[in-house]
Amino acid sequence: MVSPEIRNRKGARKTSDIPPKVLKLLNQGEIPTVNLTEWLAVNQIKLIESTFPKIGLKDSLKGIKRAISLQKKSSTMSAIKVIGLQLYANCVESKSLSKTIKSLSIHQSDILRCYATYLIAFNSDLNIVEKLHKSKNLIADKHFGVREIVWMALRPEIEKNLIQSIDYLSGLANESDENLRRFALESIRPRGVWCKHLERLKENPELALPILEKLKSDKSKYVQASVGNWLNDASKSMPQFVIRLCEKWKTESLSTETEKIIKRSMRTIEKNTSKKDPKF
Repeated sequence: MVSPEIRNRKGARKTSDIPPKVLKLLNQGEIPTVNLTEWLAVNQIKLIESTFPKIGLKDSLKGIKRAISLQKKSSTMSAIKVIGLQLYANCVESKSLSKTIKSLSIHQSDILRCYATYLIAFNSDLNIVEKLHKSKNLIADKHFGVREIVWMALRPEIEKNLIQSIDYLSGLANESDENLRRFALESIRPRGVWCKHLERLKENPELALPILEKLKSDKSKYVQASVGNWLNDASKSMPQFVIRLCEKWKTESLSTETEKIIKRSMRTIEKNTSKKDPKF
């Protein structure tokens, strides 16, 4: 039984400050992480050793542990991907993919839910639209870690099928869940963090207009930040596109929300202008 004190914790700022009892529960998959410090502190080996036998995945442990040990430079994100890839291969062989995705997707450990994102992303029987659709619950996950990993897992195939993906993502921009709306843009950021840049969108940001236009006055601060970050990315290669779009939005929809988005979108442009003109 986990105490209310542990369940309602804010999370330590440093790994060394994580209480031993909390770290043990995290590594046993008994509680979710509550911040990035905890997320990065989870021992992936201990976690799968504790949880996989309980959900019928004991036979996968040996191969997964070997794959992790072969990593030249291990990190939480790389370990999650390696575990997902190895687990996918095992599930295909044992014909247990759907069952495993279901078990992982509803697990109380957010890290295990992260594994599920790769089981969907690696599935060669699905096209990108099917993968995006099957990932909707994970895209809308309450945990920040799952939401970040799911777009990282799907992004390589989104890039290969960009127009088809944007068509689907523009539908997500209409959803009531702010996490789904945010994903619609975050998954295709031209210069996304911790991932390969999308060169086609860096040079042709107008391709994302079907999504951008729908979110230009979004009420969610979470979504507003994503729109602003997306356009700020675009401004580094195509500043005139961003300037023209922001000017257009000023005349069409100068709500408080749009004003905040424009300010965030223009920050690199204004910084560069200020450097050229000290009086700016």
